[in-house]
Amino acid sequence: MRYSRAYIPTLKEVPKEATSPSHVLLLRAGYIRMVGAGIYEMLPLGLRVLQRIANIVREEMNRAGAQEMQMPALLPAEYYRESQRWESFGNILIRLQDRRQVDYCLGPTHEEIVTDLVRRDVRSYRQLPLNLYQIQTKFRDEPRPRAGLLRGREFVMKDAYSFDATEEDAEQSYAVMQEAYTRIFDRLGLDYRIVQADSGAMGGSKSAEFQVLAQTGEDAIVACSQCDYAANVEVASSQAEPELTDTDPDKVRPHQGSPSPKGAFKTKENTAESGLKRIHTPGKKTIADVADFLNHADCQNEEEASEHRDTKERWTAERCLKTLVYSTSDATVAVVLRGDHQLNELKLQRLLGTEMPSLTSAEEVRRISGAGPGSVGPVGLACRIIADREATRVPQACAGANQDDYHLLGLEFGRDWDAEVADLRNVQDGDPCPMCHSTLHTYRGIEGGHIFILGTHYSAKMNASFLDAKGEKHPFVMGCYGIGISRLMAAAVEQNHDDEGIIWPVPVAPFAAILLPVGKDQEVQRRAETLYDTLRSQQIEVLLDDRDERPGVKFKDADLLGIPFRLTLGARGLREGVLEVKHRSASDVVKIPLDECVTVLRRMIAESGWGCSDAE
Repeated sequence: MRYSRAYIPTLKEVPKEATSPSHVLLLRAGYIRMVGAGIYEMLPLGLRVLQRIANIVREEMNRAGAQEMQMPALLPAEYYRESQRWESFGNILIRLQDRRQVDYCLGPTHEEIVTDLVRRDVRSYRQLPLNLYQIQTKFRDEPRPRAGLLRGREFVMKDAYSFDATEEDAEQSYAVMQEAYTRIFDRLGLDYRIVQADSGAMGGSKSAEFQVLAQTGEDAIVACSQCDYAANVEVASSQAEPELTDTDPDKVRPHQGSPSPKGAFKTKENTAESGLKRIHTPGKKTIADVADFLNHADCQNEEEASEHRDTKERWTAERCLKTLVYSTSDATVAVVLRGDHQLNELKLQRLLGTEMPSLTSAEEVRRISGAGPGSVGPVGLACRIIADREATRVPQACAGANQDDYHLLGLEFGRDWDAEVADLRNVQDGDPCPMCHSTLHTYRGIEGGHIFILGTHYSAKMNASFLDAKGEKHPFVMGCYGIGISRLMAAAVEQNHDDEGIIWPVPVAPFAAILLPVGKDQEVQRRAETLYDTLRSQQIEVLLDDRDERPGVKFKDADLLGIPFRLTLGARGLREGVLEVKHRSASDVVKIPLDECVTVLRRMIAESGWGCSDAE
């Protein structure tokens, strides 16, 4: 490709609607253009990247035994009504009607359509296992499309669907797909983690995400420093921490003893006789404010503070309990957490088995506890109480007294308060790994792929079944496997860029090299043309910058485009018989002999992953 004839409309200014690095750079470098909110055109360079990603995905899916097909994008509503997702999808589903007022949608995903296909044609266990996939445009009416290709309303996706006879067979299909995805992400040249994940609206029992690590990623994940454990924070757990001790609040020990009978727990009226300390904490609503108050006696009555505070104690957020009151359509529940921990609302939702709970109004909190938010605690609270397991391990804790501007000191779980115990908090950096007890670290990530075992979530609802060896009917056990093709294009940029522009991983770059003849010497131009033709004959895709521009302009555009290898030929290099080669991510220039440059370049580019495939 000659630059002078290529459609590469670069921009000097950062578009005002773009904020994420990939959005800014893909627009500036002429890879994409926005048509409407969340809707983008793929310009020639962008399409080349998209096709290279899709080809790697296609090769590995075929290698894994999946079969490519194409399903329609315009889908009748009847299938989604059958699976009960026509309403549950909500406003994210782009709905429309034809001239006869029949309901349709633009496909957000194709579980229903492929299930209908298979139920019409697959009758026997002898036809299983089966794995069908497509690479196709999907549509979702995102409420806040943002970050360019990372969250759009129209995007390219590879979605595959497996059908098996048993759960054991489905597990095997899932394992095959996980291996295929690992090969895909390795070949794409991306730094990623495989993490445990929530199945969300897709349903099913088991899922994992392939998260591309990037500081700008919208997903929070944790991974162990020593073993393979990794999970999205939505589902991540850590090894149970021992209980904090009285003498050293930064160290912890296991909780001992059993909860007391329900009737033995203290109420607001009898805490004074129990040994618990009630302290006046005027205007102290947050954990940080309460801890600071207890440590520094920041109150109007120093004598009162001294009476209720052991000056040898050091109060930290870890030694305080916070109580949050949540509501669903049919229940109210108080959630108790350690002061330095954050509630994972998805874990709470799964525990309750309801829709996503929401924080209760201040009026309702007061009706339940007798106090406003900030003074609520678990002692004597008249509602269902669920405690995160780490909250139950804090000895001599501080918590709200269920009276405005008062807190209780010295709380012990199992003596002063009781609750259902569950894992409810977000895992934090430095927590112990639940598998090997080493340290967990937090990362930001971009979901590039997601694999599910769906079970019979769709097949049972849609009466999609087969006959086993005994002639008995069973619903198909399904799996679903998605990769965001266009999203990976943006994720690659989020992970690989600098102040000058994009740094494409070699396997997905639009060209392996960009050739820059500089200066006015006609012999330089002639030798550059010869090298250009030779590289192309060796199946190395190269962009020849044949524009009549200054060297500085060519260098700047080459950096912006992010093409991996920059080849520079000038009059001095021609006299010395060398070609200057610079990898986009390197700071140094390498000089190679002109008479050996094709062989050397071919080896350098191949070693970097260009065109590599061992797929059968």
